[in-house]
Amino acid sequence: MALWSDVGTIFSAFASLDSYEIRNSLKPDAAWVFGTMATAVLGLVMMWIYKAVPWLDRHLERSIMVYSYLAIAFIIFWGVIDRFVFSNQQPWSTTIPPLLFMIMAWFGATFNVRLRTHLSFAEFRTAMPRTGQLACLTLDAVLWFIFAVIVVVTTMRATALSASNFQIVLGTDNTMQWWFLITVPFSAILMTARVFENFADDIRNYRNGNPMIKQAVIGGDL
Repeated sequence: MALWSDVGTIFSAFASLDSYEIRNSLKPDAAWVFGTMATAVLGLVMMWIYKAVPWLDRHLERSIMVYSYLAIAFIIFWGVIDRFVFSNQQPWSTTIPPLLFMIMAWFGATFNVRLRTHLSFAEFRTAMPRTGQLACLTLDAVLWFIFAVIVVVTTMRATALSASNFQIVLGTDNTMQWWFLITVPFSAILMTARVFENFADDIRNYRNGNPMIKQAVIGGDL
């Protein structure tokens, strides 16, 4: 009963939008129960949104990755000119790019889950019977979901801690760190949606007799 009481406290804390209350509510082990439920439900919601809005399905993560990369390149490019031409340097020019790289990396990982370009032993699995292939793909889905839950819970705690302490990005006056950190649990939710999409495709391919293991291409189309 205490566990579910703590889960209710987490829901109440998020409803209040008070970072201090959220931070305290996420300390007990109930955060893992809440994180599992939230990851599954929000992953299903995002999966539905992807199906309802095909443009997001094809371009959301890639757009975030590209614009993050362009922002990093512009900041570094201007930083070089600012330093060697104008003998000046913006104090945030060395702190913002790593945060943008974090965003680019996590959304890149999410997109490549959908493309299945992460380590998957495709050559080995192709030689397996269809039942074995489905078992391996199911294991992939389970492991990716567990990974997403771990990311959601741990980074929610870090985000709430940062927000409650009013941590500011070094070199800035009023840019909060949690504005960047919150993108990590969000990317994990998107990752869950991609896992659900892949697993739905796997079940459909298994039932229809279609090939289940396909050659993955980095940067390919969905």
